[in-house]
Amino acid sequence: MRAIQLTAFGNPVDGLEYVDIPEANAPGPNQVLIGVEFSPINPNDLMVAQGIYAVRPPLPAVIGNEGVNPPTAALLLSEYVDLKPGEWVVQNAANSGVGRWVIAFAKTLGLKTVNIVRRRELVAELEALGADVVVDDSKDVSERIKAAVGQAELRLALDGVSGPATGVLAATLSPHGTLVSFAAMSETPISINPLDVIFKPLTMRGFWLGHPEVVAKIAPAIAQAAAMIASGRVHIPVAATYPLSSIKEAVAHAQRGGKILLDITGSSN
Repeated sequence: MRAIQLTAFGNPVDGLEYVDIPEANAPGPNQVLIGVEFSPINPNDLMVAQGIYAVRPPLPAVIGNEGVNPPTAALLLSEYVDLKPGEWVVQNAANSGVGRWVIAFAKTLGLKTVNIVRRRELVAELEALGADVVVDDSKDVSERIKAAVGQAELRLALDGVSGPATGVLAATLSPHGTLVSFAAMSETPISINPLDVIFKPLTMRGFWLGHPEVVAKIAPAIAQAAAMIASGRVHIPVAATYPLSSIKEAVAHAQRGGKILLDITGSSN
């Protein structure tokens, strides 16, 4: 069977190869064999290939972990701050798969979202999806967000970017707010004004879908997400779809940005 295998850490374009591997064994007791038609290239897949992720598999290895973003979005909203209907949450990377799911899940919970994006043309698109406030990143973004929410508190911030973008969220949060880091799209260290941490004071938390206390909560989130997809409430735009044989071109496209899918069934033989 055809598969994508990581053969060396470093540049994913170089290390990921289209190869033949043995067919999977027939499922045993209490096991199932799942057929996959399409698979996304997620940022964590690229970080594994680069050798900078928390998980570093022995090589060669077939990689690919989180096939869907919904559990991350659902658990970011439920695990850290007990938000009540009508309260606000602020996030960066709002146009990402996780960001769009945060908007969708927040709506089901009666929460309001503040969403930071890098490109102004995304504002109307996310507003059409149900985002309450969408702002493009700029030097005065924290002040613009505070003006948009008025006297309301911002008790939860979700950071998928890291670097200076984390500091923007910290400056936006209300006193005693919680900032949750779940990704590092900029691949740079978190940068926060220490005065925000000291005098507000803020709580900093980290989220990873692989933590044992999180794993048991994944299945209910997937079930809820499936119902939301079936009802048409969520749409994640796909930038391009590639066959497995074009993995290097697909990875190069993913590194430039956009949701990239691999066509599994159309590539296997």
